[in-house]
Order: sequence, then structure tokens, then C-alpha cells
Amino acid sequence: MRTEGRAKRLPRAVRERQIMDAAVDVFSRLGFHSASMDEISEVAGISKPMLYAYLGSKEELFATCIRREATRMMEAIATGVEPDQEPDVQLWSGLRAFFGFVGENRASWMVLHRQASNQGGPFAVELMDMRARAVSLVAALLTQSTKAPATKLEAESLAAALVGAGESLADWWLDHPEEPAGVVAARLMNLVWMGFGDLVDGNVWHPPSRR
Repeated sequence: MRTEGRAKRLPRAVRERQIMDAAVDVFSRLGFHSASMDEISEVAGISKPMLYAYLGSKEELFATCIRREATRMMEAIATGVEPDQEPDVQLWSGLRAFFGFVGENRASWMVLHRQASNQGGPFAVELMDMRARAVSLVAALLTQSTKAPATKLEAESLAAALVGAGESLADWWLDHPEEPAGVVAARLMNLVWMGFGDLVDGNVWHPPSRR
């Protein structure tokens, strides 16, 4: 039961983080449509009017959560990549950082991938922005690593394929949480490096000519 004075005065940044933490938890469990501002305010330990005053409508709150979780994920990946290592170690460290983040923040990935993907509209734009940032990061890694110069489009297309594979595997992993993060990351590494490894060395497959 809510009591007067339950919400203590906190710095705005702290209060907003508290609200978004609660919102990510509720959105990940119930989905956007079923989640209510009443439940979010209850989990956050604040009144509903205060919730609206801080972060606006449910739609605005959901979009803010997507942006925050996407930023957290990208920062984790960028920090995890070891740029001074060999190309395979750079890719491995990035994959390990990605799956490490998903494993430690499953509610975040639920909101970022499953919930945002299902809603469409303005939330799809937020998701596309996250993917574009991920593709840009991977494309830069591939461009720096390959011995044969890669065009911008070549690097971006390969990066998009890797990001898509990573998203699909992470989504699968949500339903198989018993699998360790390192094992899941190693599976994707083995799948992609057999191809990327040759590309890094400048070896390219060509389709057979047909008469």
C-alpha cells in the first residue's frame, strides 16, 4: 500500500535511472501493451503523477528505455573490443562483450530486440538506429583488419550480416539460458570466422562460371 512520503527526494538523474530500471523490468516481463504506468510506478516506488512528470507518456518512456539500453550495450561492446590485437581476437572480444552484456542484462535485450521489434512505428526507428551503430562499429573493425582493401559498401554489408546473426543467436539464447555466454559467443565466432578469416587474408570466393 502506498504511503505519503514514500518517494524520497533524489537528484533528477538518480530518479530517472530508478524509473527506467523499473520500466525495463516491467516492459521485459509484460510487453509494451500489457505494461501499465501503474505497475511501473509501483516498481519504481514513486507516484504515477511523478512518473509522468519525469519521463512523459508510456510511449516516451519506452523510447527512452530503448535508447538507454542501446547505448549501454554499444558502450559495453566498444569497451570490450581489443583494438591492438589480431583481427580474430578483436572480433572474438567484441562478440564476447556482446553476449556478456545480453547474459547479464536479459531484460534489456528483451526490450531492445523482442519488444521494440514487435511494436514497429517510432520504436522501430530507435531499433534501426541501434543496428546502424552496431553495423558501423563492426564495419570499421573489418575495414581496419582486412589486407585486401574493402569498399565502404562491402564492409557495411558484411557487418550487417554479422550483426543480424548476432541478434538472432542472442534471441535464441533467451530461450536457452542454460547455455554459458562464452559457449554461445564461440559458436558464432566459429561460424563467421571461417569466412571472415579468408576475407581478412584477401581470399575471396567466386561463383563458378556458367556457359
